[in-house]
Amino acid sequence: MKRENKFQSQLIAEIKELLPGCKVLKNDPNYIQGIPDLTVLYKDRWAALECKRSSDAPHQPNQDYYVDEMNEMSFAAFVYPENKEEVLHELQKAFRPRRKARVSKRK
Repeated sequence: MKRENKFQSQLIAEIKELLPGCKVLKNDPNYIQGIPDLTVLYKDRWAALECKRSSDAPHQPNQDYYVDEMNEMSFAAFVYPENKEEVLHELQKAFRPRRKARVSKRK
């Protein structure tokens, strides 16, 4: 089983490859207890990811609360080796440009 910090480092590299030009910030776990590990900034969007070494790794107090709250605001998820591909796919979908409304041009 991978250690969480090694998984997190590899995940950051994959996100940077997947989303060229993005910024991935590591959040301070001692500042606000339970805030997700990573914030991803890409163009005019953001996401928060909480890294776990496995799907059954324990959650710390407040982690579920903040992931749920931030997912309502933008995109947030728990990510671990077993769901990494699915989360990265959802992250890409969340960062797709919003379509502009089409205005019909009547004459």
